[in-house]
This record gives sequence, structure tokens and C-alpha cells, in this order.
Amino acid sequence: MHVKRLPSDVIIVIMQYLAARDLAALSETCTYIYDLVNEFGWSLHARQNSPRSFSLSKSLMTWAPYAQVRYHTITDRNWAKPRFVARPLARKWMGKLQPSLAINRSRLLVGAGNTIYSYAFTSSKAGDAPGMFFEGAFTTSQRLQAHRDITSMACVQDGGRDQTLFVGFVDGALERVTLPLSEPRLRDQPLHIDPSYRQRNYFHGDDTVESVSSAGNYTLSLSSGGIAVFMNLSSTEYIPEFLDLGWRGWSTYLSARSSTPYAVFGTSSVNPLSVHDIRASGLSPSPSAILASGTADGRPKQSAVYGIAGAPPSSPWGHSDQIIVSGWYDSLVHVHDLRSSRRAYSADPCCPAPLLPVLSVYDPWLPEPNYSVSCGGGSSSYIAAGTAQHSAVALWDVRKPSAGWSVHAPGNDRSPVYSVVLESSRLFGATQSRPFVLDFGSDVKEDTYPSLKLNHRDEASEGLKERDKTGIGFYVTRYDHSR
Repeated sequence: MHVKRLPSDVIIVIMQYLAARDLAALSETCTYIYDLVNEFGWSLHARQNSPRSFSLSKSLMTWAPYAQVRYHTITDRNWAKPRFVARPLARKWMGKLQPSLAINRSRLLVGAGNTIYSYAFTSSKAGDAPGMFFEGAFTTSQRLQAHRDITSMACVQDGGRDQTLFVGFVDGALERVTLPLSEPRLRDQPLHIDPSYRQRNYFHGDDTVESVSSAGNYTLSLSSGGIAVFMNLSSTEYIPEFLDLGWRGWSTYLSARSSTPYAVFGTSSVNPLSVHDIRASGLSPSPSAILASGTADGRPKQSAVYGIAGAPPSSPWGHSDQIIVSGWYDSLVHVHDLRSSRRAYSADPCCPAPLLPVLSVYDPWLPEPNYSVSCGGGSSSYIAAGTAQHSAVALWDVRKPSAGWSVHAPGNDRSPVYSVVLESSRLFGATQSRPFVLDFGSDVKEDTYPSLKLNHRDEASEGLKERDKTGIGFYVTRYDHSR
């Protein structure tokens, strides 16, 4: 029977289950099918296979479905090779800093020292890589003081303006900051953020705020002393809730997508990773799950968790918020599934038996702590971990985790990668020297990213070397994990 004799709605249903390559082949069978694929096939595929990406969102909203599918297909192929453009987003900062990244649909924010650097995302036409430009620098103190350095940041909802974030500091301050983007300023000169744009709180006393997370209307912070502060921002006057974890605090993660939202805490302890439910009454004081490392017959050992992330909705694990990815002191990255039944030994009948990881990966050539983790990449299948040495980022495809690889950031200094944000086609990271990007997308040009204005002498002092005369990408060192 000729395909034309099939009802069009049957063909459209079949299209929902086809990969991009199969859709392209189907469209070449005849004019009738070509028109159906153009009208329905590409839009169905784009809607069902749209990976999360803040930096691409403005462009993707204006692109035709075919252009979206083309971009994501090329991106997935580049991840598989792997092939990417490595580029610093700025020249070296003065001194050695411990930066933090935050991202929303409009901009990437880099907090380093007492300064927040803003990079705005642009909308581009199909066939051009979505770009970004340096929007400006904003200082949180009038002079450089180590106790006023930024330690963590998280963007929060502000009615679509994308200018508001919570910022943690070394001195224990937690500030709600609105960037004064409308204030007149010179782009090359930092602008001090006036107190009218800030709301400062000392919920954590003088303990360093190690982590700030946000999801939906929730915000969570954790101090080095192990004090967590949870806030529901849906009310005009939000009231902080305090939870003493009793251990040295490092990291947090919030999930608001579940029917029962939850918070995850990373500490230095025998059980360094715990999950607490968020109920109508607030944050549960007792953990609903303890996430362990090791084997089922092993005893828990003292460790620390420095980075926590969730899986994107389009990941191979499915649209589930029950996946938790964590970076540990002992160089391992663990993946826990809250639906799993694999449990470790527990000597405490009052606490839930620790949940064992469903996947564990590591870089065998760099047995260092993992300071940050993020998930995304090609087909939303990758885990990225910022390691503690040599500006290395380790990456694993969860569909074939034994084939992991690592790459050193542009400049290849000895710094940790303190923060990473992994999207569909881009990995943003920050070392002690500067922020950087690895772009796996197509059509990257010289003006896709901010100009560095480097001459040969500058390249030597910055530790950089351009790959070619276009100035688009820079040399980096990449190596496979297989021995």
C-alpha cells in the first residue's frame, strides 16, 4: 500500500516516534510527505526534544522548528565526537578568586571578589549561533575586602525582569540584590550597587555563606557552620526558617517540580548528603532520605559533598525530579535515584537506611575532589564536574559512562573549577582567573562572544593561544578517561 493511502493523522502519529534523521529521510519520499513533515513533523520533534537552555531561549523562540531541530542535531553530534569551541569570556582577574555562577533566561552572572559581572544573551536569526555580550560590572562594596567577597549566588523570580538574585558573602551576609541595569554607567567601569537595590540579612551570623539555591518561590542558603535558612518568597514578607544540620556545611540543591518538593544538603560528615522534604508547614527538620556512597555491605565513612545538581527534564532518566547528582571529596560523582530500593547498612534504627547510588563515575587520571556539578549537554545525557586541580572539567555521558573525558579550561592554570553550568550546547565555568565557555553548537563566529582584544604579548601573559586567525577558539588540552 502506498503511503499516500494512509490517513494524514496516522502519519503524524508515526512522526512523533521518529528521530531527526528518520524525519529527514521520510520527507524525501514524496511531495505529500515532505509537506506533512514540514508542517507537523519538525514542530512535533522540536516540542518533544527541546533540551533546557537559558542562553538559547531567546533565539529558539524566534526560530522555525526545522532550524531548532537542525541546531540540536548538530550539537548532539558535536558532543559525541567531541568537538567544541573553547573560549575565555574575560581576561584574567587581579588575584586568585573563588567565583560563583548564576544563570537565568536573560543573562549569565559571574560573582568574583566584590564584583558581579553580567553577560547578556542575545537573540539571533536561524543559522547564527546565539550570542552574548558583556553587559557591565557591579560592585557590592566600595573597596576590596576579603570578608566581603562573594561566595555563592542564585537567581530568583522577579516578574520576568531577570535582574534579581540572592548573594552570599564570606562575612555571613545574605543579600537580595537587584542589578541596577537602568542606571547610567560606562560599560568598562564597574558601578557600585546602591543600598536601595539591596536587602541585607545576617541570618547566618558571621559564618560564611557557602551555598545559595533557588527553585520556584523557594530560596535556600547554607553556612559553613551548618545552619540552613529556608524561605518561601511567594509572600511579600517572607519569614526565614532555620535548620541546624550539626555538621560543616558546603552545598545545597532545591527541587520544586515534585508533588513533594525537597531540599538537599551537602556537608562534611559520616552521612554527608541528605534530603529534607518541603511541606506546607515548611522545611522538614528530619531527613526523608540519606544518600550514601559505597557498597551495600560497606560502613559509612567520613566524607564531604561540595556540589549537587538535578537531572534536566529531557534526560535519559526521563522527566523525573527524583535524580540527584553530587560531587564528593573522594573524587567520585554519584547519581542517586530516590525511587531506587538499593540500601546500605544502617546501625541507627531512628534514621532511614542510606540509599546507594545507581551510578558512580570518576576521572582516573585526576583523583581530586569535585567542587561543582551540573547536568545537560548533548541529548541532556551528560554530567559535568568541576575538579579541584588544573582547571579541569570532567564529563560523562550517562548512556556510556565508561567513556568519560576531561578538558582543561582555556589558560590551563592550576586552579579549581569552582562553578559549572551545563546547558544543551554550552558549558559555562569559572576558575580562579576568569570565566570561560565550551560551545558545542554550530555556526559560532568571532562576534558570538565578547571580544578579548588580545595581542601576542597578551596571549602569553594570559596563558592563551588562539587556534587560528579568526580568534574564535583557543587551544585546550583534552584527554580520555580510559586507561
